Amino acid sequence: MEPTGTDVAGLIARSEPAKRRRDAETLTALMQEISGREPVTWGTIIGFGACHYRYPTGTEGDTGLLGFAPRKAATTVYLLDGTDAHAEALASLGPHTTGASCLYIKDLEEIDLDVLRGILERSLAWAEAGGSPGMELTVTG
Repeated sequence: MEPTGTDVAGLIARSEPAKRRRDAETLTALMQEISGREPVTWGTIIGFGACHYRYPTGTEGDTGLLGFAPRKAATTVYLLDGTDAHAEALASLGPHTTGASCLYIKDLEEIDLDVLRGILERSLAWAEAGGSPGMELTVTG
């Protein structure tokens, strides 16, 4: 995946429903603060920073260090270290669902933003430290 250069504000403005736009603005500010990086679009994903990943199988690619996508059904927050790494924190986050490395949030106002901040900070620290033997990461931006 590569940055697409689409206007971040425009992507947020086109997000539906209205609470997805509200949540996208909040997450953009939060992830920018945590990462110290400007938001960049990767298709319909808003990412912060960049890294190259490589699995032991040889699969590799590029992605943001932190990122989210304001999807219609829920906002998807991407965690490079996976959701299992945050099981304890997720138990006190508030209403959400998960996939292997995706956190789905329908309404940011219903979750504990301090808990989310901690999850994002730990995920970023893991990525900046180079990942793990199961996923080697190199920060590129």
